[in-house]
Amino acid sequence: MLKEKVFDKYKESADFILEKIKIEPEIAIILGTGLETLLDEIEDKIEINYEDVPNFLVSTTKNHPGKFIFGKLSGRYVICMTKRFHYYEGYDFDELATPVYVLRLLGVKTLILTNAAGAINYNFHPGDICLITDHINFAGVTPTRGNNLEEFGERFYPIDKLYDRGLRNLAKKSAIDLGFELKEGVYFFTVGPFFESPSEIRAIRLLGGDLVGMSTLTETLTAGHCNMKVLAMSVATNYSSDRIENMDGSEVEDVAKEVSPKLKSLIMKIVKELGE
Repeated sequence: MLKEKVFDKYKESADFILEKIKIEPEIAIILGTGLETLLDEIEDKIEINYEDVPNFLVSTTKNHPGKFIFGKLSGRYVICMTKRFHYYEGYDFDELATPVYVLRLLGVKTLILTNAAGAINYNFHPGDICLITDHINFAGVTPTRGNNLEEFGERFYPIDKLYDRGLRNLAKKSAIDLGFELKEGVYFFTVGPFFESPSEIRAIRLLGGDLVGMSTLTETLTAGHCNMKVLAMSVATNYSSDRIENMDGSEVEDVAKEVSPKLKSLIMKIVKELGE
């Protein structure tokens, strides 16, 4: 498809949303598994189902269709996505660029990402909140492959500063003010939907991975292309498969929900500090 038509589709999606919310949000938040309690704190909510937005992706989870939620959080206008999209659902990687490009056209300049991840680093344990400092993408895939959309950014762009240091420092300070500390680590992206084998985990650890998951990478790479600042945080929800036997993923959502109040307080404080 011609790049002009691709851009027009993103713009049509964004224009539809802007017609509903009227105000451009500066901050977007994409929520990971079990971390939706933040939505309870948003004031003057406007909700828009993904399926109503022209050209937008449609959720493959029937009982969780997904929606945008716009409103005020800690005094700032934010827009949240209640469900993200993954390669393992059947999307092509260029399709997975859609949410972030649409958010950029809404006016978003700062993107906050959360996810649930497996703990590979022996010093990481379920319940830890970890700042992502970098990633490893041995899947060799990118959402920005194909004709470059110059309206968003240049063909070749650096990714050495994708995970904004200033935002990470703000997050660490905010956590300390709230009485806890954040860990920091490298996120290793896998395509899923299966969990990694013990041998794969040992290889990932040798390569420098601290956390492993099936999301976030495509969003971050797209955000880097369109010059958005990114703060990404993982909740370690389970030990990796070489640290525990009979792992089936059943604990992921339970641990995420347990940590959710702490993460909610942290995000609210970060958003407030960004406005000061």
